[in-house]
Amino acid sequence: MTVIPGTKEISDKSYLEAMKSINKKILNPIFFILFFGPVPLLIYKATSLEYLSTVAALTYLIGPIGVTVTKNVPFNNKLDAQDLANFTQKEERSFRKMYEPIWNKWHYIRTFISVISFVLVLI
Repeated sequence: MTVIPGTKEISDKSYLEAMKSINKKILNPIFFILFFGPVPLLIYKATSLEYLSTVAALTYLIGPIGVTVTKNVPFNNKLDAQDLANFTQKEERSFRKMYEPIWNKWHYIRTFISVISFVLVLI
């Protein structure tokens, strides 16, 4: 939500290169601990049959985890498969026009659902 608006100000080539780099660098142990770490805790808490804990767990699994795995990662893989060094400006523009709006849409959706899950945990 804070970085995405800045990407709108850079060239197509810079955007695609930046996203490709981010997608590679994000795959690290710290990210996996922070991203997947809440899952066992939320599932454990959900087994207490407390309504809000169960809803928070399901919301987190469907939102950040589900959307990332089923929507954003496939687009990341599609970008990763591209040989950007051989793209023309027209190909850069075309790929970005296909990639950016859909990736951002799902990014905003998972962010919104993450906030809902977090609020439910706080309640």
